[in-house]
Amino acid sequence: DILAQAVWAPISFGWIHDMEGIHPLGRMLSTLRAVPLRAPGVGMRAFATKDIRHGAAARSAMLSGANRLADAVAVTLGPKGRNVVIEQSFGAPKVTKDGVTVAKAIEFSSKMMNVGASLIKQVASKTNDLAGDGTTTSTVLARAIFREGTKAVVAGMNPMDVKRGIDAAVRSVLDDLEKRAKPISTPEEIAQVATISANGDAVIGNMVADAFRKVGKDGTITVSEGKTMEHELEVVEGMKFDRGYISPYFVTDSKAQKCQFTDPLVLL
Repeated sequence: DILAQAVWAPISFGWIHDMEGIHPLGRMLSTLRAVPLRAPGVGMRAFATKDIRHGAAARSAMLSGANRLADAVAVTLGPKGRNVVIEQSFGAPKVTKDGVTVAKAIEFSSKMMNVGASLIKQVASKTNDLAGDGTTTSTVLARAIFREGTKAVVAGMNPMDVKRGIDAAVRSVLDDLEKRAKPISTPEEIAQVATISANGDAVIGNMVADAFRKVGKDGTITVSEGKTMEHELEVVEGMKFDRGYISPYFVTDSKAQKCQFTDPLVLL
């Protein structure tokens, strides 16, 4: 439904031919583009473009995006961190102190700044997937590594040497953290860690500690949005999976549409 110019360019012969005729190669190389023709009653089709930059220009734009994102996320750092208000397309604004939530809500009009910001977002998201917390700290550290690495490259260091240095530093830091790490065991310690993860909410922290005390370290704890104004702790004996039956032929109670068995064999 959209007509476009057919452009073909045998570079080796030094000329380019399009629907308007034959043109010298030098002039066409600077103006060659696909030009859609508007058919009667048909809208125009938008073509995606790419902003290509190299060297210092690319690093500067990407670092600018990383800095802008990290500055917004960094205000939530630590127990005394501040809240961030995020505009929503629909509904009321969201108030949060979660670093990865703030990071995911940020988009820039500049594509190059978005590239730099996306690199930092990946760090925060991976930390959230692996550890469930520490996304703001990861964002601040990633920005610092990006910034200092850029300075080293500008000063003349080989980028691969910078990468090897970062890898060596990471191994050293992880070894030191492993030595300093202290396993938690008492309900008080669990409550302290849970309170920090709950943005300083001691009520939730103590409830998590109580849940661990009741189910043990090998138990499963799930969190879901409640229907009341109070926090509630429900202890379920055994294991519960929120999955239905695969086939309706498994139903044993057709009226209630339930599949119930007594002492069934379970394959894990």
